[in-house]
Amino acid sequence: MKKIATYLLSTLCVVASALPASAAWYEVTGTATVVSSDEVARIHALEDAIYRAVGFAGADIGSISNLTPFLESNRKEYQFTGHEVRTILIEQQKVRGGVMQVKAKIDIYPSASTCRVDQYKKTFLIGNFDIASPQQAVMGQVYNLGRDFSEVISRQLGQESLSFVSLGTTNYEIGRTFPQRTKMIAEDTGAHYIVAGAITDLTATVDEKVFKDDIINRQFALEIQVYDGKTGHEIYQQNYREVARWPFSRTSQVDTRSARFWASTYGDMMLRLSRNIMLDLESELSCKMTLPQVVAKFGNNLTIDLGRVHGVEKGEQLQLWHTSSFIDQHGLPRNKVSQSNITVTVSRVYEQEAEVTVDQPDLAGAIQIGDVMHKEL
Repeated sequence: MKKIATYLLSTLCVVASALPASAAWYEVTGTATVVSSDEVARIHALEDAIYRAVGFAGADIGSISNLTPFLESNRKEYQFTGHEVRTILIEQQKVRGGVMQVKAKIDIYPSASTCRVDQYKKTFLIGNFDIASPQQAVMGQVYNLGRDFSEVISRQLGQESLSFVSLGTTNYEIGRTFPQRTKMIAEDTGAHYIVAGAITDLTATVDEKVFKDDIINRQFALEIQVYDGKTGHEIYQQNYREVARWPFSRTSQVDTRSARFWASTYGDMMLRLSRNIMLDLESELSCKMTLPQVVAKFGNNLTIDLGRVHGVEKGEQLQLWHTSSFIDQHGLPRNKVSQSNITVTVSRVYEQEAEVTVDQPDLAGAIQIGDVMHKEL
């Protein structure tokens, strides 16, 4: 029977590979630690399986968030329309050593039309998260948990995101009341977006045992905001809440930078949460346009503020758009962008910027600092 199933899967993959868009079946096992119930762990394990399969297939990971609500129904088969993930077949589900394992076959139909294909990567700066109530960090003395989790999210974006580049973390205070400061930080660091947030709940419940170790379940609630580096204003906000087993004693001092912490059930929950944050950002922001801006002009040569890390390549042709500002009838400042007949070609690429040459030298005089460009498709 196993040979027949293997042959069937191989046949499906061969047939799928013959299709124009390279549809294929992927067999993958997702895992998740069981904390509150098997049902919740099953959802997390299935999410893990989908993430692994979609990432391996080269499909759009930002679309995974759209599937999560449908996974709450306990079924053996899921079918979707209008999505790169077409079918999910649950082959096996078991719990071993407190870990839920879900083995699934996933039919993926990667689409070349996803917006990230024709967008340059966006840069993110992560603010260090505060702990809203420091007294909640007394158990384990995890006062640096917010700072360490900020670094985890930064690495998550830098290593696994398809649309973003991480610029690291910052100690500057970021908030709704400081838009000008946010703009200055973004300008100094080259960040398109800045993420800020706070840990709002670290409380724990203790199930005391007489002849066994106490069972401690600890909350982790986080609220994040994303600010646009150009305007300094908040453009996205989200709240997260998880609970996981706290495997350390109530009186111990826990090093939240150690491998022991991040390999624990609580650290594993936070790593899964960091991935979910990345997927939500991919879903929300990956399709927003990233426009290279003229930052220097030398005759027929221009310098733009995007480079190799953003995906700019030598030889690319860009369409130039003129920018201007005006005051409307209500006295409010407005920006205007108008298309020109000027195109430029990338001649040299650096890490954070690039040089371009104007294809119509007689029109170079009309270009100003601040004009933007769009990749020609």
